[in-house]
Amino acid sequence: MRLSGLLRFLALIFAVVSTWLFIREYINFNIKTLRLPRWIGSAHKNSSQLVKTKCGLSKSCPDNFFAFKIVSGAANVVGPTMCFEDQMIMSPVKNNVGRGLNIVLVDGTKGAVLTQKSFDMYSGDASLLVKFLKEISGNMLVLVASYDDPGTKMNEEIRKLFSNLGSTHAKQLGFRDSWVFLGAQDLQSKSPFEQFLKNNPETNKYDGWPELLELEGCVPRKV
Repeated sequence: MRLSGLLRFLALIFAVVSTWLFIREYINFNIKTLRLPRWIGSAHKNSSQLVKTKCGLSKSCPDNFFAFKIVSGAANVVGPTMCFEDQMIMSPVKNNVGRGLNIVLVDGTKGAVLTQKSFDMYSGDASLLVKFLKEISGNMLVLVASYDDPGTKMNEEIRKLFSNLGSTHAKQLGFRDSWVFLGAQDLQSKSPFEQFLKNNPETNKYDGWPELLELEGCVPRKV
């Protein structure tokens, strides 16, 4: 009995000492972890100084430039979005996009949105787009995003009108191609704001459609 009692006593002492050592190490560990390194504090300070850019651009636009972002539709599932000067003009959320070509006209001097329309280029009336494009004046900026099929109803007159606005790829736009574009009349050269992706079964990201395109940048204010 004495031996067993002694063993129980030693086991109790061992448990108490082990527990105390564990608690001490645990407390010391937590105290150390609470001492944040200097770079974390400075990072937090820098994050609070980050500037929100218009339309979520990677960097802010300089003075006398307008910020814009154009995203084409994804297949025939997700519609396009168009943002100008931090104003979301067309998007699936706003429920104002349509199959074909989605177009926004903006005052190139003031930056005010003038109108937005969508034109069905699969089974719609192409003459409506012709009339719309012919009424574009010299001080307007033209933003274009494709959705589903922008090319079936495309004809030579429409291609020429878009080419006159600075487009390089309108002349080859076809069935289910992806296209985003910003242009204007009286450009001395072709617009630098354009992306195009051909519908190709071998390279398409979606079943029957190429990948969506995203175009963003800073366009100079018209004087």
